[in-house]
Amino acid sequence: MRLLHTSDWHLGRSFHRESLHEAQRAFLDHLVAVVRAERVDAVLVAGDVYDRALPGLEAVALFDQALHRLAELGVPTVFISGNHDSARRLGVGAGLIERAGIHLRTDPDGCATPVLLADEHGPVAVYGLPYLEPLLVRERFGLERGGHAAVLGAALDRVRADLATRGPGTRAVVLAHAFVTGGAPSDSERDIAVGGVASVPASLFDGVHYAALGHLHGAQTLAPHLRYSGSPLAYSFSEARQRKTMWLVDLAGDGSVAAERIDCPVPRPLACLRGRLEQLLADPALAEHEDSWVQATLTDPSRPGEPMERLRRRFPHTLQLLFEPDETPAADGPASYAARVRGRDELAVTEGFVRHVRPGSELAPAERDWLRTGLEQVRTDQELRAELPR
Repeated sequence: MRLLHTSDWHLGRSFHRESLHEAQRAFLDHLVAVVRAERVDAVLVAGDVYDRALPGLEAVALFDQALHRLAELGVPTVFISGNHDSARRLGVGAGLIERAGIHLRTDPDGCATPVLLADEHGPVAVYGLPYLEPLLVRERFGLERGGHAAVLGAALDRVRADLATRGPGTRAVVLAHAFVTGGAPSDSERDIAVGGVASVPASLFDGVHYAALGHLHGAQTLAPHLRYSGSPLAYSFSEARQRKTMWLVDLAGDGSVAAERIDCPVPRPLACLRGRLEQLLADPALAEHEDSWVQATLTDPSRPGEPMERLRRRFPHTLQLLFEPDETPAADGPASYAARVRGRDELAVTEGFVRHVRPGSELAPAERDWLRTGLEQVRTDQELRAELPR
């Protein structure tokens, strides 16, 4: 069976205020063309269809067009909701849409109800596991405590229990939206945990013939049967060197996997330039980046005048300007607050604040647990508010 694995469309997202609507439309045109040309048997979309819980009308219209085009091809398509999606909104009309071969898996209670497909080698059970927020789904899985590993493990236990009832030789495909240990993140992903352990072990997927993963924006292979497709477009300059692709997966009769990467259209290349302003303006080797989206990091000892305007005369699509002086004047004060907290998660920043206002006293384990619980509750409240009608 031939599967096309994609994820993290983030419809409605912009790139440093540059609209990506037409680039996302071009990607969906490309996806439909690949499905037709490569004789794909099923499409797997592993979450983050939209960029936010309340997507704009343009994004909704683009998704609607994609659904109609995939349905017209007669190729079964399985979607799961990701941590950026509103599961309830994405799943509206799922029962009706399923009649057209579009399967929206957004309800945690349906984790063990597969989409049943078949080829000349026999049945294939496709299980869609939507993004599982621990605080919202623990009770539904009979758990009193536990984080991402616990709830995803409980969902996969249900998958294995259902698979055991299927006929011999049934191959299992799972879609999941999670941060699996060993994956490499990018700057454009929203954290899926506060303070605690966000990642889950790859061993949770033991017994699955192919796991189509979403959440991380770089395409990567954790094991032959365990892959991230990555996002089809770059959503941060940290992805400048990433090759944006989908996985074309051939699932053999014995459950073994062969996969190749299918390149996605690139609306405009990214370039991360670094150096003193005059060097960037004069270096002939940088001519190839004059039509790129540019992030420029200036290393001048003091800030030059009108740097963005001057850069844009040569690089019209400069979108981000950073300053990292290679010589810090003695008169400069300490690093800014933003620089001091850069790269630290919410829990680390909060702990640092407590130490600042209570000098000489480290946090007790119970206090750290209180902070983690409070931060998780804030995130959960935000998720719940996003689900409320406006």
